[in-house]
Amino acid sequence: MLKWFSKKPQGVTFQPPKEVSPASPLSVIGDIHGRMDLLERLLAESDDGFQLICVGDYVDRGDDSADVLRVLFRRPDIVCLRGNHEEMMLNFIDNPETSGARWMRYGGLQTIASFSIGGVHEFADGAAMRIARDELVKAMGDELIGWLRQLPNYFISGNVAVVHAGADPDLPIDDQPVRNLTWGHANFGARPRFDQMWVVHGHTIVDEPSIVNGCVAIDTGAYATGRLTNVTVTTAGFTFC
Repeated sequence: MLKWFSKKPQGVTFQPPKEVSPASPLSVIGDIHGRMDLLERLLAESDDGFQLICVGDYVDRGDDSADVLRVLFRRPDIVCLRGNHEEMMLNFIDNPETSGARWMRYGGLQTIASFSIGGVHEFADGAAMRIARDELVKAMGDELIGWLRQLPNYFISGNVAVVHAGADPDLPIDDQPVRNLTWGHANFGARPRFDQMWVVHGHTIVDEPSIVNGCVAIDTGAYATGRLTNVTVTTAGFTFC
């Protein structure tokens, strides 16, 4: 257990006891959740020598989900993964009557509002959900929706994997069920992976970025805390900022 990584000053690189070997330098951004202001700041400070990756959850809870999606859509140089909140958004688009209430409850209301759509809430009936879905589809456009549908569930560089939520430590990353990657797994972080891969992830909010059993957690609750964490990953180790 690498408990001694749980608290650390920002901007300091920590070389863990086992090798970190990405194929190229990486810069991974945690869950954005509609905080366009924080994303803009990180993008302005990003180093051109690093592959930028976002772990997912671009929408919901914060106020600027529409702007976050549109900015990331226009940045093909950034690898954007699909989070569970993008999954809920797409489920709403596909099945508003059955999926609307859950999405609204977990932040969909803020996302709908960011596209200037009102008249719907968690307890709205199926007709109201369908109307809101139709307005959302019109506001987003086919290209943005298509981009969301094709987002990958993981990214691998050398012995470093980036996922949204987690992974079964007993399965190769390539063989993970999608649900493990977007919603997590009960054994994730409970013991080291069999393949010695490092896994950088978001989804679960932590007070400070942490490394436990090779799992690098970087969701610091940006929508509530104002802190959007990113970690750079090189052969020298992990640097949190």
